Amino acid sequence: MSEQATADGCRGPVVIEVWSDLGCPWCYVGKHRLERAIAARTDAGRFVVALRSFELHPDAPRTPETIETAFIRSHGGDAEVVRHAESRIQALAQREGLPFSVDRLNANTFDFHRVVRDAEESGRGLALFSLVQDRFFAGDLNPFEADELARVAEQVGLSGRRVRDVLAGDEYADAVRADVKEARDMGAQGVPFMVFDRRFATAGAQTVDVYAQVLDQVIASAPPAARRTAPEPPSPDRAR
Repeated sequence: MSEQATADGCRGPVVIEVWSDLGCPWCYVGKHRLERAIAARTDAGRFVVALRSFELHPDAPRTPETIETAFIRSHGGDAEVVRHAESRIQALAQREGLPFSVDRLNANTFDFHRVVRDAEESGRGLALFSLVQDRFFAGDLNPFEADELARVAEQVGLSGRRVRDVLAGDEYADAVRADVKEARDMGAQGVPFMVFDRRFATAGAQTVDVYAQVLDQVIASAPPAARRTAPEPPSPDRAR
């Protein structure tokens, strides 16, 4: 084994599994913070982000509704409370250079997750999710409308017709449910939930510095490739 391999432990790719939901603002912020933490590293190419499905509101209606209506239906309160909460998140996102519209729509995301799982078959799932989420929070996309989602999919090299076919059926439904169950089994109570190399986990949107520290820890503690075996899922008490 070379000195570099000894110092770095395992030289193979480090997989970061990210459980996320489309309409979750903290998933949106957390994903961009993770990307910044990775991009700042000299070994950024070693990290592979694997997107996993999660539904924060599985009982949400399939017909789009305003954020205010969705929040009040799920949590109670009134429009003023919703506007205040949205304004706070908007200010935070904008400080980090992220567009954030308070006028976006909300709906059930199960079918969207199925489309993303189909896109994963050609290695474009993360690209599709990222583009849709960015445009969704910018307020210029309704991803719950089949034709709009199909057009965005075409921008990342996918077939719009295939997107419509997936939406019309039930493909990948079991895969989406399995993702959600796995996260729950590992102690996730919400998202973003990130599992690093199947050994460390973070719950909630952490700061860029925290993600950087976790990446350092993952690399520093990686066992040599020759001794590495499939680890058990991280226990909840290892989640930050």
